[in-house]
Amino acid sequence: MQGVMMQADVVVMGGAVMGASCAYWLTKMNPGLQVLVVERDPSFAYASTALSVASIRQQFSTAVNVAISRFGIDFIRNFQERLGVDVGIGSLGLKENGYLFLAHSAEGAGLLEDLAAMQRSFGAATEVWTPEQIKARFPWLEVGDLTAGSFGNRDEGWFDNMGLLAGFRAAAKAQGATFVTDEVVGIETASGKVTGVRLAKAGLVACGVAVNAAGTRAGQVARMAGLDLPVEPRKRTVFVIDAPNARHPDAPLLVDTGFYLRPEQGHWITATVPQEDGPCAADDFEPDLHLFEDVIWEQLYARAPGFDAVKVVRHWVGHYAYNTLDQNAILGPHPDLPNLFFMNGFSGHGLQQSPAVGRGLAEHILTGGWQSLDLSDLSIDRVLKGQPFREAAIV
Repeated sequence: MQGVMMQADVVVMGGAVMGASCAYWLTKMNPGLQVLVVERDPSFAYASTALSVASIRQQFSTAVNVAISRFGIDFIRNFQERLGVDVGIGSLGLKENGYLFLAHSAEGAGLLEDLAAMQRSFGAATEVWTPEQIKARFPWLEVGDLTAGSFGNRDEGWFDNMGLLAGFRAAAKAQGATFVTDEVVGIETASGKVTGVRLAKAGLVACGVAVNAAGTRAGQVARMAGLDLPVEPRKRTVFVIDAPNARHPDAPLLVDTGFYLRPEQGHWITATVPQEDGPCAADDFEPDLHLFEDVIWEQLYARAPGFDAVKVVRHWVGHYAYNTLDQNAILGPHPDLPNLFFMNGFSGHGLQQSPAVGRGLAEHILTGGWQSLDLSDLSIDRVLKGQPFREAAIV
């Protein structure tokens, strides 16, 4: 195929936000490095990147995820300056309304206090509020059953997901990366190393390093190298709703027990985790439309009476690349194939983590270890040992 390198220094398998970020950082740090990014669907119609609710928060339960978010928010807020390449995207339109996590028990309130202290130690602005403080700030909420809420009054909100992807891709291309439309169908190995990646159209591409950035298909790609990865697609139906008696454009992204909610251009976005949550086929994008009336609406109305009159105006289905072990990212090289790198299993928070994770993977590939951030807690070693490093704050 014209323009395809039949050999490359690095082949990145997957061209959505993770693969594009990795390619961007590799070519930024090592000009002249031959980086080939393979993407099966350049429209990204079904990519988790495109179907994301596109939010970023500092309120995670593990310190490494907070550190990742601290880098991510600065990169997203100052996108053009941090990218360093003029890609014609001046801003990602960050809307900093914050996240509000709600607690319903004394134990839950104590946990929010502990997590907020940890988050603030990294520079986050998380505050823990009493129900009365929540009511004072957001009077449209019912707070009688609450014990506390944690709110990020800066560095949390939502942004342009496709702008972030387009920026990474354009900058990586400007720095010399090659992007091709093809499908990975095999991984060749010899003597404990990856020697090449086989593509459906272009054939075998010899490489020094391969990167699994295949999103929900990460497990499938890992199996091509004879490896197991506990990552599977999980379906999420997202509803855009109109509530004429609830117009609150300054609302945060609200995380309650059974749903989340945030404003979106005069409407609202809401979703829930299905009670019987489990794997779905990678091409299953059939919506679970019953979830709004059967699960979400009653809880939403109880939390905010202004949602008495609601109409679903549209919906979409996205997939989480769900890590069944601990809902945390799986990063870095595999000890059995040390030139095969993973950036997988983000379980719904990959988009916001892509700036820091792409940088971290690139540094590891180029230097042999974690540099700017120590991401070793997220290495594949814990997966091989069956030792979960759990992220509790999955939305």
